[in-house]
Amino acid sequence: MSDLRKVPVTILTGFLGSGKTTLLNHILEDPNHGMRFAIIENEFGEIGVDEKILSEKAEEELIEVMNGCICCTVRGDLVVALKKLYSKISQFDAVIIETTGLADPAPVAQTFFVDDQVPEMYTLDGIITVADAKHIISRLDDEKPQGVENEAAEQVAFADRILLNKIDLVEEAELAPIEERLKALNPTAQIFRCEKSRVDPTNLIGINAFSLEKTLQMDPEFLNTDAEHEHDPTVSSISTKFEGFLNVRQLDIWIDEIIRTMGANLFRYKGVLSVAGKKNKYVFQGVGMLFSGGFVDAEWAEGEKRECCFVFIGKNLDKTVLLEGFMDCKCSEELRFKIGDSVVVRTGMHTYAAAHIIKLWDDANAYRVQLQDEEKTQMFVPIDEEDFVKVPKKADGGNADAAWDD
Repeated sequence: MSDLRKVPVTILTGFLGSGKTTLLNHILEDPNHGMRFAIIENEFGEIGVDEKILSEKAEEELIEVMNGCICCTVRGDLVVALKKLYSKISQFDAVIIETTGLADPAPVAQTFFVDDQVPEMYTLDGIITVADAKHIISRLDDEKPQGVENEAAEQVAFADRILLNKIDLVEEAELAPIEERLKALNPTAQIFRCEKSRVDPTNLIGINAFSLEKTLQMDPEFLNTDAEHEHDPTVSSISTKFEGFLNVRQLDIWIDEIIRTMGANLFRYKGVLSVAGKKNKYVFQGVGMLFSGGFVDAEWAEGEKRECCFVFIGKNLDKTVLLEGFMDCKCSEELRFKIGDSVVVRTGMHTYAAAHIIKLWDDANAYRVQLQDEEKTQMFVPIDEEDFVKVPKKADGGNADAAWDD
């Protein structure tokens, strides 16, 4: 065993939505380091989303540890994977383990010291923690039930490097107090301010920063394998997927409603979607009230199964509302009308107008129509439902505006 090459391992951690996967993509796509990485991806939900968001430009090996927290429920799976796949992993320059945002990094790091064989195969290079400047203080202040650890605090305390990310979302004057709070938990970790997790990978990989001696001084029980990690029982994940297509305009309406009603309890939500009428994949991500979504360069390959998947992680989530709302966004690429058909379309809250179809699936909208007015106005019809577009009702006087069945 002593003749084996020890593969350096970086643990990438940080609370939900802090920017870990964005950082991982940044590292994978960087053309300067010339390294190849084996990636171990851990997700809290039952359905994997992050591996679909990872860069497709990088030729890496992806090993996904799904459904559970790597610091407890699937920790044994990590040990088995590291041993079983060593012959393959050893062909790479290094390993990056991206933990779920609810993981305590200490038990993961412990894996590289307490097992009989793993320390002969791997060496822990460093723990990198990504902290969301917008939310990190509230996460650190979050009151937990008795006996439940504050994961955000543990992630900061065990870090060798801290990325203070999303600094563009807070005022400049707020950054110094945030850093002081982080330094109070971990005075030795170097802090990098950044936007979109952009930090030179040479500051994060191959740094030989993890010190067992320092860690034991901070936490004398670090090597105690009997210690248990308890998650907040009010925090859960809800995920689902379906094969087929989704109407992204309907999704926008639904997400706005979810943010308005559940935003305060949403730690993280993300998904990869197959949007009707588009070849490119659609990625949406959100943290609390902050949401972003858009089409990425990656396209659905010919023969690839087109499916939509999402995961929501938060506190006291309503599973029925989330699952039914997502399924309501499902649609078919086959539309009810064809080019040239005469229709009646909704033009306002209570106004309607006669039009005819001039294009199908235009910019992810079900239809582009031309109104039968003097200006020949064109407009989008986002959703192929009766509330938005329907067959004109024949009425005396031929007034299409009045021919809408409410």
